[in-house]
Amino acid sequence: MSEQRKQTDERRTVVVGAGMAGVQTAVALRELGHEGPVTLIGAERHQPYDRPPLSKAVLLGAAESSAFDVDFDALRVELRLGLEVTGVRPADHEVDTEAGPVPYDALVIATGAEPITLPGADGVPGVHLLRTLDDAARLRPVLDRRRHIVVVGAGWIGAEFTTAAREADCEVTVVEAAAHPLAGALPAEVSTPMADWYVESGAELLTQARVESVEPGRVVLSDGREQPADAVVVGIGARPATAWLAGSGIATGAEGAVTADDRLRASAPGVYAVGDCASFPSARYGERLMVHHWDNALQGPRTVAADIVGESHEPYDPVPYFWSEQFGRFVQYAGHHARADTLLWRGDPASAAWSVLWLRDGALVALLAVGRPRDLAQGRKLVAAGARIDTRRAADPAVPLKLTAL
Repeated sequence: MSEQRKQTDERRTVVVGAGMAGVQTAVALRELGHEGPVTLIGAERHQPYDRPPLSKAVLLGAAESSAFDVDFDALRVELRLGLEVTGVRPADHEVDTEAGPVPYDALVIATGAEPITLPGADGVPGVHLLRTLDDAARLRPVLDRRRHIVVVGAGWIGAEFTTAAREADCEVTVVEAAAHPLAGALPAEVSTPMADWYVESGAELLTQARVESVEPGRVVLSDGREQPADAVVVGIGARPATAWLAGSGIATGAEGAVTADDRLRASAPGVYAVGDCASFPSARYGERLMVHHWDNALQGPRTVAADIVGESHEPYDPVPYFWSEQFGRFVQYAGHHARADTLLWRGDPASAAWSVLWLRDGALVALLAVGRPRDLAQGRKLVAAGARIDTRRAADPAVPLKLTAL
């Protein structure tokens, strides 16, 4: 073994955040042969768990937890759970915690994102977020009692929770400030048809409606309307959980994400950032991306681990991907459509299955597939390849997408 490799193997790696990104970083380090100590710090006391099932199986009582199937002892990963990290001192190579400092040679920031709270709702009985296992546990009896629930926000979380609540036979009113669902993620012409999904499910969707106040038993809107509410579930977005980095000198962007490079290295030596708490430069899209989705937390750790062990690897520049199960539909998205110049429909949005394609200069840059997983699988490969497509053929949903490449 070379002296350089020996020194690398002996490095102490500390991973802050025990969600998907943190767990997969620890796993990837061992898979790539890292022999040095690995410590995984999590703020929650629960065994590390996956989050997507929280709004589905766990919430509806079909599963008690969604713990990762990882043998941390066999991997020789030290778990320090229920431990809040309060800061980091890069010059000293130490992370500060409630239990004292933890030294590191390599630090991986994987603290994810935290939900944005509704102003004025803190401390009001019956107001819930849905981000953690404890959140899901508190909400489960609300669904069991079939209460009247007001959901604030018609984004991905709002849609998935509404789906679960209607399956539990709860009355649901969804309050959305924008004119259409998923306003922060999709253009109006694409997401407006999705408003019908709420109606079909039996939920009431109020758009262009803002919450003035939340009081025990009711939600008051800015136009004076009142909505009865045995419970209120807030899903109005999330921000990177990076407040603990204040004063560390580690660079963050305006939205709070750690500004990592294309190897997911932060601005301080020996420090990395991965998952929801990081942004990275995308050569594919010509801008810095912040991706708050599961696949990013799954893929990024391989890049971080490779860099820590000194293995050569490509810059991190994935085709972003996510999915959502809502109102009996499987919705998938791949790519990034912000700079697209052409939008192309495949199928009727009033039907059970359809897709939308986004192009830039004739090349496919993103697609949304509703009930068309083959479109997603083939389209994702075309996006990755930077393929130009025949728009006439691509507009025909009967033509496989892979056959539309020029």
